Amino acid sequence: MDAEEMEDSKFSLVNDKSSSSTSRAKEGVKEISVLVPTYMERENLDTLVELVQESLSQRNFEIIFIDDNSPDGTVEKIRDLSKKFDNLKLMVRDRKMGLGSAYKDGFKVSSGKIIVEMDADLSHNPAELPKIVRALEHFDIAVGSRYVEDGKILGWKWHRKLSSRGANLIARVVLGLKVKDSTSGFRAYERSAFKQVVSASKFNGFEFQVEVLYMAKKLGLKVTEVPITFVDRKRGRSKFNFKEIINFAKAVFKMRTIHLFRE
Repeated sequence: MDAEEMEDSKFSLVNDKSSSSTSRAKEGVKEISVLVPTYMERENLDTLVELVQESLSQRNFEIIFIDDNSPDGTVEKIRDLSKKFDNLKLMVRDRKMGLGSAYKDGFKVSSGKIIVEMDADLSHNPAELPKIVRALEHFDIAVGSRYVEDGKILGWKWHRKLSSRGANLIARVVLGLKVKDSTSGFRAYERSAFKQVVSASKFNGFEFQVEVLYMAKKLGLKVTEVPITFVDRKRGRSKFNFKEIINFAKAVFKMRTIHLFRE
């Protein structure tokens, strides 16, 4: 699933300065690849990119945006930002294809020894990136967690908290996960660990986040949780709804069945 193993997909890669073998050799492998799926996130991008650049300023990294053909100018904004920052990559897909598939596609063009997942809506604080990445000194996967000691959620109403807690409870009971915040989208992986779990993945939506932790458990990978402060988005519209929670629950039960059958 590395760049050189890329299969045909419905996306175009824009501003990829490492698309040829010559430029890849000159640029070298990155230490960190930050994968950021986007849809209708134009308002958040200036702040996000500036903060990530500041947070990882001492590291050799790239930011890969995977956009699902946003109609609000997200793509144009990323192209503008790439004129200022030469470590940005942009993948434009022709339609919304799911969160999990976005990370899978982003991984195909990444070069980082460490793979980071984060949202574009500023609910994940880029200032917390270094401590999540540092956790990989002793673990294969580090999950930014809202539900361990010192983890926090700011700005959520009771029904959002209830739904999130319920989703995590379903994951723990059905899949036997010990991770308290298995639905968190703020994470870091050793590249080899990400490749292993993605290779075994069968889901392309939000449930991908839980599936890869389930596969990590099956593969004996070491997972830890790092406390984060999650802040509800201030700009744009949340993509969360109760229908997604119902679909998530169905997917978790299906996940359990599929992987048991494979075993």
